[in-house]
Amino acid sequence: MKKAFLLYLLIISHFVTLAQERPTVARKNIPLDSIKLSDPFILADQKTAMYYMTGTGGMLWKSKDLKLWDGPFQIAKTDPQSWMGPHPMIWAAELHEYKGRYYYFATFTNRDVKIDTVKGNVIERRASHILVSDKPDGPYVPMKDATYLPANKPTLDGTFWIDKDGKPYMIYCYEWLQNWNGTIEKIELKPDLSGSIGTGKVLFRASDSPWSREKDESGNVQPNKVTDGPYLFLTQTGRLGMIWTSWVYAVYTQGVAYSASGTLDGPWIQEKEPITPPNFGHGMLFKTLQGKLLMAVHSHQDINGHYRRIPHLFEVDDSGDQLTIRGPYIP
Repeated sequence: MKKAFLLYLLIISHFVTLAQERPTVARKNIPLDSIKLSDPFILADQKTAMYYMTGTGGMLWKSKDLKLWDGPFQIAKTDPQSWMGPHPMIWAAELHEYKGRYYYFATFTNRDVKIDTVKGNVIERRASHILVSDKPDGPYVPMKDATYLPANKPTLDGTFWIDKDGKPYMIYCYEWLQNWNGTIEKIELKPDLSGSIGTGKVLFRASDSPWSREKDESGNVQPNKVTDGPYLFLTQTGRLGMIWTSWVYAVYTQGVAYSASGTLDGPWIQEKEPITPPNFGHGMLFKTLQGKLLMAVHSHQDINGHYRRIPHLFEVDDSGDQLTIRGPYIP
């Protein structure tokens, strides 16, 4: 499993790098299922009556109806003198509106900087970070703090949440490549999101999962070590939950956990079964401009050793204490 997953990381890194180095030409009226995109995130913006979709690669797509999209557009303006370097890779970008401004949560990787070597794996400088804009389609630019998370830890898939204490937080993954048991953690943000406060706190570990699976070096079955793609939500009854993704052997799989306290501090109780069908993951939730709750995920398909990821939508029910998937949604 270790070799297969590291190969997968190399493949994804290769295609993300190519996508960011090539000049891109925006196209019009592209069907959603014709867009190749990992980690799709959709912002439904009432002010502009538009949908904005981003994800891995850091580009932006726009749509009025979720069915046909224009793009991709480049919107991230990073500082080449920062730790990211002149050409950072961008993974799992998200767009969040907060207090009248728009914030770009993303994972940036500087492949020229190595921070550690664990079990023979060289770990590159990678971290979740936030950019800001006055418009949903950017450009998004750096804020005050040079870093949000420690330079010696690889972190990824940062997302946003306002907890019951009224404070803003980034929730992110501490990558398994270094700690060998991935975690999902929180860190408090400054009131304007321009930096972080204090240090991160572990919410739960990959080994807490009752549904993920892998074999260790001796062939024993154990929970998978990967934590990926956290996203938080409240059901209509006020129950705090989190969808997140790992693997069942070679199958990309998304599960869900619920906070017993109703706050980020948990404890987080993991559901026993996955929430989405096999080979779908890294999900997020949004309401359409008409108020329908949907989940955006990507499908993960292996075609003769080549990975193909496409955004998909599912209709979701959050009327009870648990999030449930009703089925695919076709715009």
